[in-house]
Amino acid sequence: MNLDHLNIPQKDAVICTEGPLLVLAGAGSGKTRVLTHRIAYLINEKGVSPESILAITFTNKAAKEMKERLSSILGYNNRSLWVSTFHSACVRILRMEIEKLGYGKNFIIYDSSDQLVVVKDCLRKLNLDDKTFDPKNIQSVIGSAKDKLMTPDEFARENTGDFMMQKIADVYKLYQKKLKGNNAMDFDDLIMKTVILFEQFPMVLAHYQDQFKYILVDEFQDTNMGQYTLVSLLAKKHGNLCVVGDDDQSIYGWRGADIRNILGFEKEFPKSKVVKLEENYRSTKNILEAANSVVVKNQGRKSKKLWTSKEEGHVIGYYCADNEHDEARYIAQSINSVIHNEDKIYADCAVLYRTNAQSRVLENALMKEGIPYKIYGGTPFYGRKEIKDIIAYLNIIENAIDDVSINRVINVPKRGIGAKAIERLEQFAEDMEISLFEALLKVDKVEGLSSAQREKIKQFAYLMLDLQKKKDEISLTELTDEVYVRTGYIQSLRLENTVESLGRIENLEEFKSLTLDYDKNSETKTLEDFLAKTSLESATDKLSEDDNAVVLMTMHSAKGLEFPIVFMPGMEEGIFPSPMSIRENNEEEERRLCYVGITRAMEKLYMTHTKMRTLYGRTSFHQISRFIDEIPSELIDRNKPSYDRKKEVREMQVSPVFKGHLHQHNIPNVKPVESNKGSVKAGSKVKHSKFGVGTIISIDGTVATIAFDGMGIKKIDTAFVSLATVE
Repeated sequence: MNLDHLNIPQKDAVICTEGPLLVLAGAGSGKTRVLTHRIAYLINEKGVSPESILAITFTNKAAKEMKERLSSILGYNNRSLWVSTFHSACVRILRMEIEKLGYGKNFIIYDSSDQLVVVKDCLRKLNLDDKTFDPKNIQSVIGSAKDKLMTPDEFARENTGDFMMQKIADVYKLYQKKLKGNNAMDFDDLIMKTVILFEQFPMVLAHYQDQFKYILVDEFQDTNMGQYTLVSLLAKKHGNLCVVGDDDQSIYGWRGADIRNILGFEKEFPKSKVVKLEENYRSTKNILEAANSVVVKNQGRKSKKLWTSKEEGHVIGYYCADNEHDEARYIAQSINSVIHNEDKIYADCAVLYRTNAQSRVLENALMKEGIPYKIYGGTPFYGRKEIKDIIAYLNIIENAIDDVSINRVINVPKRGIGAKAIERLEQFAEDMEISLFEALLKVDKVEGLSSAQREKIKQFAYLMLDLQKKKDEISLTELTDEVYVRTGYIQSLRLENTVESLGRIENLEEFKSLTLDYDKNSETKTLEDFLAKTSLESATDKLSEDDNAVVLMTMHSAKGLEFPIVFMPGMEEGIFPSPMSIRENNEEEERRLCYVGITRAMEKLYMTHTKMRTLYGRTSFHQISRFIDEIPSELIDRNKPSYDRKKEVREMQVSPVFKGHLHQHNIPNVKPVESNKGSVKAGSKVKHSKFGVGTIISIDGTVATIAFDGMGIKKIDTAFVSLATVE
């Protein structure tokens, strides 16, 4: 094979085929190239049978890409190659061997919703209250136990003396019994059962050890205990284990990944060789120097330093904003400037944030500037379930005959009003030719309902009536708080106590930032007007479905991706690094996450922070992130008018005006959006970035009704969408 196109460390990693090998592959250093060429080298130059090679990665996408590259290098598609994810490899093994553990070969695999059904059934069988023992939380605890290869009995012993955990151990035990009775496994079982199979049946392990003489593992820093144990068992006989990863990109500790697996590899395999891939082919020198300056502060890491033969490139852009709205405007305007002044398209730009709750203000700013965007690995703010649910509640309060909204939330959170009861209510409403809400008020006349169901339905209806009376007496934010508390929505999410439910709570708190802003800046201050603006903003989410769109995502979602231009907002203490990492004095994974964010940028990187931010419904001050301070001054453009944060905070705190604002969680210094209202009128021709040219039929406030050529009549809020007049 001709390996002249590889650099020296890459070539070394390819031809060093015997014994354990640790390849420390820095960001953008060509690790997939090394893995694919190593496999091809084993087959073409060493004469190794493809069936003797096991290559494992973490995602189906990565496995597919590796197979395609191998086909290109080998010149043919070798189907006997085992190139797959951990779980896919385990399924192949279990299909052939699972009968030894008492399962049929035709076992089924339960997804998360199936698992939840079984957990709930177990709770019923054990007479455990699902309010005390939240099913989703139990599902998560069981999954974590399986990642650590803990059986129900081991889990029970580990938690001796803990009443709650002992009850969960009982659920875990019954859960596994039910799965086996159904000849089913869940996703976490696949690796755990394969390890159990190998440990209980040494002859089976020996068979696969003999088959897989060469094992390669990608993204080794992301492995958990179960995955590490599986690989160690398979590689124990021949010792030809090649692991590729980067401890500096280990960012999934919160979901079970153990960085000690890569840091302790040389101790576990004493004769191992280490190859460092430090030449980066992605980013400019300035970007790499900034990334190195941040991650080098970590103590628990392998020594390495990214470098590139590329030009120095631009210094890192920097902006200190007054607040999150100013920050979002700066980012949106910077994107427009790049698009108009450089040879770039929207898809070249990415905005990477620490938490999903930051996306709402950014989305609004992009919409106002007419910039197409898409949420990667997430849902647009107004499309998230919890936001749609709360807006549905507000819709009912404003308009009780909104049957769709009632149907959406009448049993959210669960109130014991099941699908059958809702069907009977809908049928009664249809027969009587009344709205669904009227049917709720006449529930005593609806047949086929239990007394308990009737009572629950009445409680829901009376709650909505009471909130309807209050809507004109209290602020929108106060009304939203009433909905959160009195419907039990927030409390139900707290009881779930999962990563997902906590994220939903964060989004609901961020929704209050939206209501606070409306309470302060809106002239009308009515629920009706707020819902109208929100529905228009929500509709514009659908305008950004083109491939040529700015990408918004969390830094965790960005791992493995790259973009010419990257923005990193929210670079503040308490945002990034996160509050939890600060409280626990554990910033190393946050620092690695920052390193990942920086190294996504190929040509330009912008970092921004605010003097003051309203997030999760609270206005607060944050110091600039330590990660920005750690970047050398020659690499980041901070030569702009600065301010004395401590002095400014003191002055604002003593200001009577500010005290009033802070008490109401309002945002000072936010400039209202200038609309086109003065420049357009009925009869004017205007141009919209998506719908083209149209004629304004009427204007109500900032909302214009426009007839677009070939697109029909649309309502556009000119406070959020710019319209160019056409002569």
